[in-house]
Amino acid sequence: MHSSGTRVQAFIGDPVSDVPVVDYDQLEEIFGDIQSDIRYDHELNGCLNCGICTATCPAAHYYDFSPREIVQLLWTENLEGIYDAMQEKIWACAQCYTCAARCPFSNSPGGLVMILREVAIKHGMQSAKEVLRPFSRVMLKLISTGNQLSPDMINPDHFADWGPNISKVDAPLKILRRAIPMPTLNTTETSWEVNLKTSIELYTIWEMTGVLDQLETIDENLFDVITDIMDEKRDDYEDWLEEQEDEED
Repeated sequence: MHSSGTRVQAFIGDPVSDVPVVDYDQLEEIFGDIQSDIRYDHELNGCLNCGICTATCPAAHYYDFSPREIVQLLWTENLEGIYDAMQEKIWACAQCYTCAARCPFSNSPGGLVMILREVAIKHGMQSAKEVLRPFSRVMLKLISTGNQLSPDMINPDHFADWGPNISKVDAPLKILRRAIPMPTLNTTETSWEVNLKTSIELYTIWEMTGVLDQLETIDENLFDVITDIMDEKRDDYEDWLEEQEDEED
């Protein structure tokens, strides 16, 4: 059930709307990607509109987010409303799945949100770019040295979107970390370097599962950097294999 044509025109042409301009064909394409996901029919079974999911949702208490709204939008195939929710609301979900445990219809709003997020990434929506931007450094660190974060990375410069309370973490961090008998974990300069073969295996998994395709859509510059790093690592690994073969001969 689609909403009225009048609503569509307002949606794609209203200059006061905060929602990006998009034509109806694109709305249908986005919903088609959502609906074709193999998890969709498993996560959406109907809706009584009882609101139990929202009543038990931790995120709903703090953000403009309602699991019931997400389910209703998908159940009624409200294409404009779905697109609107993908601009901000879906990123408030904590993925705790309390909603799925309480729903009398066995819906999983959290699972549906996961599908919506993946489709937002696939279509390169600005909301996805903004939400995932802080994680770009983590991804680069993971492929470069093998560990996601080193303690000195947790500071306001690297995670400005965490708000003013991050300064409380930054202040005593070096003192606290000195008590941990693992000096190689102390800073980005001294953190361990992952085994070359393991690094290539991780990159290959990202390559085969489509993670890199999604990354290119969200952050092309980061995609280029990671690709360059892995091209060098693959060359180094090939050289190492040749050296091993020469030694065996």
